[in-house]
Amino acid sequence: MTHDKFAAHLLVDRYGDFRLTGAVRPSPDLPVVPRQGYRLDTYRDASAGLKVPVLAASVSAEHLFDIFLDLLPPLGDVVDVVLETSHDCEGGEHRDLVREEVDLAVVMSHFCDFEDLLLHDGCTGVAVIARSGPLEVQFDEHKLLVVYGADLRPFERVLRRAGVRRDDRMKLISEAEHLHSTGPEHAEAFDQLCCRFGVGEFAEWVNG
Repeated sequence: MTHDKFAAHLLVDRYGDFRLTGAVRPSPDLPVVPRQGYRLDTYRDASAGLKVPVLAASVSAEHLFDIFLDLLPPLGDVVDVVLETSHDCEGGEHRDLVREEVDLAVVMSHFCDFEDLLLHDGCTGVAVIARSGPLEVQFDEHKLLVVYGADLRPFERVLRRAGVRRDDRMKLISEAEHLHSTGPEHAEAFDQLCCRFGVGEFAEWVNG
């Protein structure tokens, strides 16, 4: 593929009715064509003898952030938050920064202030975890919505109300070759988000 064709591919954000954010693009040969939908599966950890139901959803960009927020209330009024970054990391590594016991209303307010970062930075992801039991909602670096929990029905209802249909055969953009996009402005915004939550080196420097 020529440089011009590759550059043109990176500019494509719409596949039929489905629109990507600026964070991720499929590889030029389109091993997985992005589309909207969700599937149910089971996460297995053989070493820990663990099996957890998991829901994974791919949502068009214009609805993605609102649906993410709609998935959070079932987690409870007080939650733990994980801010995930692969800025300045190598070899697919990332760092997780954890803030425990935060009012969900505060969490959602912070996320709204950093909507552009969460949608368009391919090196930023977040997870919100219930304190009452094993239940977690992730908005990951691929801009997929992933829910782990014994009872996924409340989250399925949110998706169905938004017109996101179940298809357990669908492939996700993360399961084939793909490209992440980021920039210095996103790395700076991530530091600011960390400061809001009081975690990370940036927050420690400001508070110190």
